[in-house]
Amino acid sequence: MSDQRVVRPTPISGFPEWTPQVRAVEQRWLDHIRAGFESFGFASIETPSVENLDVLMAKGETSQEVYTLHRLQADAKDDSDARLGLHFDLTVPFARYVAQHFNELTFPFKRYQTQRVWRGERPQEGRYREFTQCDIDVINVDSVPLHFDAELPRIVYRVLSGLDIPAWTLNVNNRKVLQGFYEGLGVKDPIAVIRAVDKLHKIGDEGVREILEGEGLTAEQIDPCLALARIRGAGVIEQVRALGVVSELLEEGLEELAFVLDDLADLPEGSVVADLSIARGLDYYTGTVYEASFDDDPGYGSICAGGRYENLAGQFIRKRLPGVGISIGLTRIFAKLVAEGRIEGGRICPTDVMVVVPSAERRADALRTGELLRERGFNTEVFHSTAKVGKQIQYAAKKGIPFVWFPPFEEGGEHEVKNMAQGEQGAADPAVWSPAT
Repeated sequence: MSDQRVVRPTPISGFPEWTPQVRAVEQRWLDHIRAGFESFGFASIETPSVENLDVLMAKGETSQEVYTLHRLQADAKDDSDARLGLHFDLTVPFARYVAQHFNELTFPFKRYQTQRVWRGERPQEGRYREFTQCDIDVINVDSVPLHFDAELPRIVYRVLSGLDIPAWTLNVNNRKVLQGFYEGLGVKDPIAVIRAVDKLHKIGDEGVREILEGEGLTAEQIDPCLALARIRGAGVIEQVRALGVVSELLEEGLEELAFVLDDLADLPEGSVVADLSIARGLDYYTGTVYEASFDDDPGYGSICAGGRYENLAGQFIRKRLPGVGISIGLTRIFAKLVAEGRIEGGRICPTDVMVVVPSAERRADALRTGELLRERGFNTEVFHSTAKVGKQIQYAAKKGIPFVWFPPFEEGGEHEVKNMAQGEQGAADPAVWSPAT
């Protein structure tokens, strides 16, 4: 026995991985999502997993989440990796990408991006250190038409309604409504109130009240703030105005929110709902904000989120480049269904046909047969040895391969194929055969 040290394999918390059967389903989901994004004319990009820390810090309060890059055997004097980190979302890399490739892009630039991201936070249900996000954004020079604020929820509806997932609702709000309302109340720091209200679903009214009292708000200011956060569903515009707070920014936000809701009125009732408790605490959102959750498990966390931002890319280029984007949390959705046993695994392998190798002398014939079947579009595996035919068939059965191909066992013999599900076997021509025949 070897004296080599054996490292016991153990799962790393917060880094999910799937068996081939489950991964096959995830890949089908990714194909579906990609097709949904492309059906609205969004183009794919991919950015490096690593960004300069100056770029990653452009988003604001994220330093505690970023994994920095450091080589294990790095020279103490070599600091070339010292300012690099793994990206924690796809919005900031996208903003940097647009600034860097500005002269090569056509605006409005509509992109989608599906990649892994990394966040250094405590793993728990629905929260991971490594996960896949599926982002769509529209960015433009000087202004982004409000039409896109409504188009993004429409895309999300098309994508998510095509997946077998529990009932969900996409909630919509507008940061101008919140900030304008708080300004109309005489609040000195509206962003601080937005951050507090963003915790409403976690800490409740009293928790938010306590934070706002700590920010110096009076009861006359806190009560309307909580009243605003309770407004949801139909008639939200009228309900906000009924609270009696007036400001120019508030009115602008209400008009934008009304436009988005009206534009989405043809979607099934309840799929997109105005919810004035949705705040999205990050300080770069400036207009429409989105947040979706499962209807029967709202505490699980958002499965889709985003919003409008005015100048994120402007931190990398001397141009005004506002945008609006939304992200589908693929891993958060998928992992929940896997844990609940709601994902029916796909095939163990993608092989359509396995070609038997009758003998060492006939291996060349088997290889030629495999090539012909591949040319005709069938995923084909030629068995890896000259084991007994029975063992070769057992291998195909274990892998769930639907057809086993037998090339001629002797010169002048016939090709035959076996349907593993039905147990039927008969003569076949690899040049014309199809599973339907």
